[in-house]
Formats: sequence, C-alpha cells, structure tokens
Amino acid sequence: MISDVLTKPEAALEHTLRPAAFADFTGQPKVKERLEIAVTAAKQRGEPLDHVLLSGPPGLGKTTIANILAKAMGANLRATSGPTIEKAADLAGLLTNLEEGDVLFIDEIHRLQKVVEEYLYPAMEDFKLDIIIDQGPNARSVRLNLPRFTLIGATTRSGLLTSPLLTRFGIRERLDYYQTDQMHRIVTRSAGLLNVRIDPAGAQEIARRSRGTPRISNNLLRRVRDYAQVKGDGHISEEIANRALAMLEIDENGLDEMDKRILEAIIVKFGGGPVGVSSLAVAVGEEPDTIEEVYEPYLIMEGYLNRTPQGRVATELSYKKLGLKPLVGRQSNLL
Repeated sequence: MISDVLTKPEAALEHTLRPAAFADFTGQPKVKERLEIAVTAAKQRGEPLDHVLLSGPPGLGKTTIANILAKAMGANLRATSGPTIEKAADLAGLLTNLEEGDVLFIDEIHRLQKVVEEYLYPAMEDFKLDIIIDQGPNARSVRLNLPRFTLIGATTRSGLLTSPLLTRFGIRERLDYYQTDQMHRIVTRSAGLLNVRIDPAGAQEIARRSRGTPRISNNLLRRVRDYAQVKGDGHISEEIANRALAMLEIDENGLDEMDKRILEAIIVKFGGGPVGVSSLAVAVGEEPDTIEEVYEPYLIMEGYLNRTPQGRVATELSYKKLGLKPLVGRQSNLL
C-alpha cells in the first residue's frame, strides 16, 4: 500500500490539498450537516463548540475536519497525539497554555495513558485541572481553572476508548469510506491544486483504486503524476494511470501486494482460517496494529475477510481473487 507515513515535504503538500472549509470538503454529507449545525449554534450562543470525537479508518479526513472546525469557530488549533502525552504533566502543560475558545486536537486519543486520561475528565466537564504538588506527606492537590476550550479527539479504534471518556464527548461522529464518485471529485480537485492535467477517465482509474480513502488517492495521484512526467508528457490519461498503477502493484480493486499477502497467508498457511491477528502478523511480517487499522477494514468491507471470535477467516471471494480452490478439509490447491 502507498504508505500513510509522509515525509516532511509530502506532509506539507498533503496539507495544501486539504479543504479549508466544509464547502470544499467532499463526502460525509450527514457528518458535515450535523457539524455545521453545531458550529452555527455555538457561534450564535457565543460559546465554544462542544467536545467532538471523530472515529473511522485512517485517511478519511478526521484531521482535516478538526482544522475546518477550528477555522469555522475562529479559534486557534493546538494539535498533538495520544502517544506523545506520556505523563500528566505533559497534558497539564497543554491545557494551561490554551486560551478561551481554543481547540485542542488529540489524534490517536485511544492511545492515551490511563492516568493521563483521568486528568482529562474534570478538564472536559468542568474546565478545571487538579494537579498534585510535592510528594509523600507534603503532597497536596491544587485545582486550576481552565479557559473554556473544545477538545477534538480522533481515533481509528473507538472501541478502545473507556466509557467515562466517551460520554464526555457531546458530539460523536464516525467517518465512512467514500464512494467512487466522491473519490473522483477529490482526485480531480487535488490534480487541479497540483497543476496536473488529468482526463476524467484517468481520474476515475485512480479514484476506484483508492480504497475509498482520500489520503490514498492523493498519494496515488502524486505517484501517477511522477510516472506521467517521466514516461509521458505529464498528462494523466486512462492508459498512463493504468500503467502507473500496475507498476505500483495496485490492482483494479485497489488491493496491493500486502493485501494479497494477507489473504494468501490465511488461505495457504492457515487453511483459510480462523487465525489470530498476532499469528497472521508474524506470517506476513507486519505489525498487528497495522493489519487491524490499515488493511483489515477495507478487506472486510469488500468481502475478502470475515472477523470471527476465533480469528480471521478468508471468504470465497478471496479464493477467487487469488485463483485458489475452496478448501477441501484443511487443504487448498491451485487451479
């Protein structure tokens, strides 16, 4: 798969491709409508926006929406991520530096340490922060008043969030994969921003292989642009897009080499499943979290995998995809 991890120049470019307002944001119509209403109501009351939790697979626009919400509220955005907040003092430093109406964005909020998360409860609910000064017999608690702020949390695994944290988010929205026509509009818009000439058929080819994920479509567009520049005249036609995506080993269904390795491992090495994610990760040489958060959601949505209490099971569609016969007992053979 085209990596979700961007270099600094790529990250800067990715930021320029992000919509700055809901009017430019393609897809997620129901989520957009609900958030726009919440923003308008909060501004009419002269209050900060309620705390927002955005969930869904990587690359669907959670960070983009956080930026749009902050801009719509006329607020400063302070961004961080769950793993970087290692102790309560780190969180206290972030919260005490906020100003009235600021937006604090915490990506991967499900990875917050438990002790850090507990400090968030009074901060979110009462806009107060309890800190412990000194240690041992001299230890004492001091309560600090915080400015009214908005916390926007983003997570790819909302099931890992504790109930006390979940209930403190007044607005909870889940982002779903995009339809091909929406992806086509995103690819066309990004091509325009990059000053890349692209045919509708070329944009469609990139769109339908982007796994319903804008971040992947932008990554693929950049790689196809490079191919068109070196192997052609810089114009992305359907033929150029096909050749470039074939070189990248992205098939007509958007599956890449790792997707196929996962399916092949389940069928060939584990007899079609069920197999646990840890064993599967060892078999394909990938991290379990990456398989669960990046690869599995799309494979399950497209009907290649089933996730059962016993483990992952390959579907009949997976056998057809790889040209394998369905299992007889615990064996599978090439056609």
